[in-house]
Amino acid sequence: MPFAEATDDDSRFMKEALAEAQGGYDEGGVPVGSVMVEDGRVIARGRNKRVQEGDPIAHGEMDCIRAAGRRPGYRKVTLYTTLSPCLMCSGTILQFEIPRVVVGEDRNFEGDTGFLAERGVEVVMLDDPDCIALMERFIREKPELWNEDIAKE
Repeated sequence: MPFAEATDDDSRFMKEALAEAQGGYDEGGVPVGSVMVEDGRVIARGRNKRVQEGDPIAHGEMDCIRAAGRRPGYRKVTLYTTLSPCLMCSGTILQFEIPRVVVGEDRNFEGDTGFLAERGVEVVMLDDPDCIALMERFIREKPELWNEDIAKE
């Protein structure tokens, strides 16, 4: 699948999403972080909190969207996520008509970027080495927790 081109700001905002992922890792959780940007500024932050809150749907993107709160619309935002979104998060992105998603990496989890792109979402893949390295480290250190997060037994 061809991805859209990154902008100059995409790496900068991905570093903020990566900081959220690192925070989740430091808390003993799954290191997936997300930020929502509108008009060049971060309006919401989130991280995977499944472990910390015991909430099976508290993925990084879901936590970020929740943190954005009630809004009249999402059509002017970009969602940044360190890892390719799963089907649940992709469905939420579509539900709220988020037009652009920037993904840190999809090597450790392919996710559903094709599902998003087929439905008109602009998807940018950064293939960020820091996002890749953090997730690889987590999977190596806690494979049972990773398998739980992606619903693999």
